[in-house]
Formats: sequence, C-alpha cells, structure tokens
Amino acid sequence: MAKVRIGFVGVGNMGQCAHLKNFVTVEGCEVVALAELRPELAKRVAAKYGVPKVYTDHAKMLAGEKLDGIVASQPFSRHGRLVPELLAAKVPVMTEKPLAASVEAGERIVAAVAASGTWHMVGYHKRSDPAVMYAKAEIDRLKQTGELGPMKYVRVLMPAGDWQASGFFDLVRSGEKVPALPTDGPPADMDEPTFKRYTSFVNYYIHQVNLMRHLLGEPYRVTHADPSGVLLVARGESGVAGTIEMSPYQTTVDWQESALVCFEHGYVKIDLPAPLAANRPGRVEVLRDPRKGVTPQTVVPHLPWIGAMRQQADNFVKAVGGQGAPPCQAAEALEDLKVAREYIRLLGST
Repeated sequence: MAKVRIGFVGVGNMGQCAHLKNFVTVEGCEVVALAELRPELAKRVAAKYGVPKVYTDHAKMLAGEKLDGIVASQPFSRHGRLVPELLAAKVPVMTEKPLAASVEAGERIVAAVAASGTWHMVGYHKRSDPAVMYAKAEIDRLKQTGELGPMKYVRVLMPAGDWQASGFFDLVRSGEKVPALPTDGPPADMDEPTFKRYTSFVNYYIHQVNLMRHLLGEPYRVTHADPSGVLLVARGESGVAGTIEMSPYQTTVDWQESALVCFEHGYVKIDLPAPLAANRPGRVEVLRDPRKGVTPQTVVPHLPWIGAMRQQADNFVKAVGGQGAPPCQAAEALEDLKVAREYIRLLGST
C-alpha cells in the first residue's frame, strides 16, 4: 500500500523530539514536507530527518503539497486561529494538547472539524502508552464482567519532575528567534489573572484531566477544588469518585506519575514514564481478589518496548490510513477545557 504522506507545521523542540523523530520511522508513513518560520532551522531539520520539501509557512505548504495528514506542533494559544486554517485542506490534523487556550476557541475548532468533513486528533500521548492501552482494555473488561465488583474510585497522581528525561539531547537548533504571532486571547468571562491561572493549569495538568475521563469511561464533573491547588475532586456520571493530585511533592531526576483504578475487590494500577522517555512503556499491576477461598493474584504484564510518543505517531498514521480510530478527537478534548474552567471557577470561590 502507498505510504501516508504527512506534512509538519512547526519543528521546534516538541515538533522535533516528540513527533518528527517518531513519524519518520513509523512504518507506512512518509514525511514529505515541513513548514517552519525559521528558515535556517527548517533547512537543518529537513537535512537531518530527510524531509524533501521545506516551506516558510503552512499556507504555502498546503498549496504546494498533496498531503494525507498534517502534524502541527504549535503553542496551544494559537490553535483557535491555526487549526481551522489547516482543516481547510480537508485532511486529518494532529496537534499537541490541549485543544485550545479557551472553551470558546475550542468550540471554533470543533465547528471547523464538522465543516471540514475530516477529523482532528489531540495529542494526549498517555492514551497511546502500551500500559494505558492494556489497562484500559482490562478496566473495560472488568466493568463488563463484574468479577471484581463495581468500580469505586479513580486516582491520578502527577508530581512535578523531570518530564524531559534527556529527550532533547539531539535537538537541532539554529539560534533564530521565533517571530511574534497573534494568539487567541482570553475569553470574555475571564480577567487576566484568572486566565493566567487557567492556562497554567491547562498547560500542566490537562493530560491528567483527560486521563481521568479515559479511565472512568464516562463524563465527569468537578465537585471540589482544594484551596491549596493540590487536589481536584471529581464525580463520574455513574457516581464513581475521582481525584487528581497535582504536584503534592516534586522530584528532580525522576518522573512518578501514576493512576489507580479501584474496584470493590481489586484494582488496576498504572505507573507512567516521563513524557519524552524513549522506547519505554509504563507499568501495569492488576490485583484480583475473587474471594470464596480463591487465592488473590497480582499480575504485572510484560509490555512491548515502545514509548507513548512513538505509539501515538503510529496510531495517527493508522487512523489516517483507515486502520483504526484516533485515540482522542477534538469534541472530547473540548470537554477537558470545560472541566478546567469549572475547576478554576471553584478554586476562585474557595
């Protein structure tokens, strides 16, 4: 089969080390062009990764190339302006998290997706970690069989730490400054200090907001925002309790993110590696206590040596080629922005 033709918009730090270095090695994918505002950086990156065409902006790339998909690694404060322009090409688009800098900008993107007739994948790479993929399948199975009783609780813990894990060691640089570009700006219902708190929360913790919904398997709402800024308390649509613990402690040379999904008679626990850790999946531990005299078991499956970012690239390419569904699309990612806004509202009222 013909390879999926991908164009890149932006090859800065994350564009290179989280995405481009993975896409150029994914089977069935060909990165045919990149658009980058810094001409010297564009030239150096294209030479390193064997990208044949270079453009100075995305409009020229879209006009000059026949693409099957677009990967745009840009500041999320620009998504509300940029993504609708990319969707006009009527091919799937992938961006980093979050969907946008505000609910209003996110709604514009969702409307543009509907008008385009294609889809927009938001890069919640944790959904592509082999550990999360295994855990999610097991959680769904346990919910269906009821063998461990009902789901009772979901806890997500994300201490601040070394998220890079030396992931930028081979970053190509040019010394050029990034040109000033217009951003989406704050929504009408937020003053500048509130918007700053909102975007800070979204930038650091929107992965965990999304992971909570993914593991619950249902929508949820925020019921409490502790004034310390450390604890978000949630309640799923079916009544399952959830918490997100945000940096109750910090590490300097480690990453200790985890998730715990509790059933009445067991649990599924996930330990996640640093976001830019290469070729390293998370770890899953499943405790099953069948009761009735049956010996409880703790199972730790062996998972493939594939990092979440690489698996995410593979998931996008497969989805573009019609071999699967994107792990998270724009409409669902919009719900994360609404959860974040509600959290900030409650935090401001405490």
